Amino acid sequence: MSFMFKSVAALGVTGLLAVPAAAQTKWDMPVPYNESNFHTQNILQFAKELSAATGGKLTIQVHPSGSLFKHPEIKPSVRRGLAPIGEILASLASNESPIYGVDSVPFLTGGYDDAKKLYAAQKPFLEKKLDSEGLMLLYSVPWPPQGLYAKKEIKSVEDISGLKFRTYNAATSRLSQLIKAVPTQVEAPDIPTAFQTGRVEAMVTSPATGVDSKAWDYLSHYHDLKGWQPRNIVFVNKEAFGKLPADQQKAMLAAAAAAETRGWETSVKETERTTKLLADNKITVVQPTAALRDALVKIGATMTAEWEKAAGSDGAELLKAYRAK
Repeated sequence: MSFMFKSVAALGVTGLLAVPAAAQTKWDMPVPYNESNFHTQNILQFAKELSAATGGKLTIQVHPSGSLFKHPEIKPSVRRGLAPIGEILASLASNESPIYGVDSVPFLTGGYDDAKKLYAAQKPFLEKKLDSEGLMLLYSVPWPPQGLYAKKEIKSVEDISGLKFRTYNAATSRLSQLIKAVPTQVEAPDIPTAFQTGRVEAMVTSPATGVDSKAWDYLSHYHDLKGWQPRNIVFVNKEAFGKLPADQQKAMLAAAAAAETRGWETSVKETERTTKLLADNKITVVQPTAALRDALVKIGATMTAEWEKAAGSDGAELLKAYRAK
């Protein structure tokens, strides 16, 4: 009896050991901006909520500041499955398709209401494009409206002519050409060094990026153009997503929806907070002169027409939907 009991007990223990532990999945997520940036903070919250919703079965390790893959490498890396999820500035991919860059057409939007309408019009085209590349959109969040930074007050487009102008996508490169500046590609983490070494002398970007890069260390003026609002997109490799259990897929989509809502709300607050911080740190915040704004709006109209032509029938349909909202 003793032998039989021990044998049964041993079999029981062996059986327990043979039961696999609950499967756990850890994803690495490259993002281009530093940890203090509100987009990155939003992603960290997204990851935290996803982990909680799945009981720790699905976790995301966020790699900020391009530390895992540099900004231009993030989307190709997710496509190839080198990372299952990532974030980019959508317009960084506009060289692949104009659809990615509509949010960065200067003065096509004039505030958050317009930005929401444009996103609603763009979203089905964006989802279709990503799907064709084996990717799936999770959510998108806008930057604060774009403004002009320089080492002096800019009162007209002629004042920018000849300056070395920081660009970060195809739209800002084209803008630089149209204002007769010298386009120079510089990623966000490299902005301070680029200005301090004289590689660039002016840029158009958000007040949030100005604060992140401590613009007061190398600039004197911020012109509050309240221009267009580029958006970041967070996307996932479809194959990787498809391998997740249904409950984890559902949890990810729910966390993404919450991140999108939270991100838009935070962006509004960031516009106010970071514009004030620029002024608090002795940056002269000025409203653009009528001459400067009128000239830039005219350039924006030219670029909208160019974008529509490049985007073809999809572009025309997208703009029609936006203007009808």
